[in-house]
Amino acid sequence: ENIGKDEVTIIGAGVVLEGKLSSNGNIRIDGAINGDIIANGSVTVGETGEITGEIKAEVISIGGKVTGSINSKEKAVLESKAVLKGDIVTKILVVEAGAIFDGSSKMSDKGLNSSGESSIGDD
Repeated sequence: ENIGKDEVTIIGAGVVLEGKLSSNGNIRIDGAINGDIIANGSVTVGETGEITGEIKAEVISIGGKVTGSINSKEKAVLESKAVLKGDIVTKILVVEAGAIFDGSSKMSDKGLNSSGESSIGDD
């Protein structure tokens, strides 16, 4: 299904969301989310963004705070103001100078399998 594939969902600064967020397209978060995020496109966490939960997407770019693991099929980017407390699974990892990363990273060609489930154990 290609419904919403080119859409960008923006969670603005000052918005607080509790619960699971899933999208066929891209998501930009400048607010706070307490819950997991799953996107078939990219997820961008802006400098004011704060996530507590797991993120799964094609491309994940973090400029704010994330507490929880991230799993990207293609590329994960930790920008200079990023704070990530959690594990990373990705093909390509970019960490800019100044980014804070506390966790482990696993780089594989797998990332997510076709059903959107993580290929690493959920323990």
